[in-house]
Amino acid sequence: MLLPFFNNELIEAGVDEAGRGCFAGPVFASAVILPKKFYHPLLNDSKQLSEKQRDELRPIIESESIAWAVASVGNKEIDRINILQASFKAMHKAIAQLKTIPQLLLIDGNRFKQFENFPYHCIVKGDATYASIAAASILAKTHRDELMYKLHKEYEMYGWDKNKGYGTREHRKMIVQYGTCPYHRRSFKMQLSLDFSNQKEEKS
Repeated sequence: MLLPFFNNELIEAGVDEAGRGCFAGPVFASAVILPKKFYHPLLNDSKQLSEKQRDELRPIIESESIAWAVASVGNKEIDRINILQASFKAMHKAIAQLKTIPQLLLIDGNRFKQFENFPYHCIVKGDATYASIAAASILAKTHRDELMYKLHKEYEMYGWDKNKGYGTREHRKMIVQYGTCPYHRRSFKMQLSLDFSNQKEEKS
């Protein structure tokens, strides 16, 4: 069962990202401040839920949270500053958009770049530990998936409606066959061990 808070006396925002390990598309992050007594039986780490369950929880989180925000950093900036820094930047952007100022940030994972003077705790597997981080993981994931469905309509050959930009076997196969598109992260070319020279011209 998820813990409702880290410190009952403070306004806490759970923060998480989605899409860090993808070959295409932006990285998304979300920050969520939940009421201390918030509870939903389905709420869990987004990776442990089905797409249907995540979609069911999203409007509940958005309507019942004290504050929430979602932000993203695109693939070109990911290539420019690297995926770790892009993840931090997306988190910072989400935190900055919160309409209620948090007193403590609960960060999923073991690393974070401090934002302004906000105190924070990094929590490994935090999305499976604290409700606010789990809620943030769901919003980041569902908002990113929504975008990848839209991008799929432009480049259907890559199967982003199914793989959401992750480096599945089929996605890799399609990159070999068609080359990359403007939404692919060039910084993954070494990981792919593929020739990315067949870069499609970016649309004007």
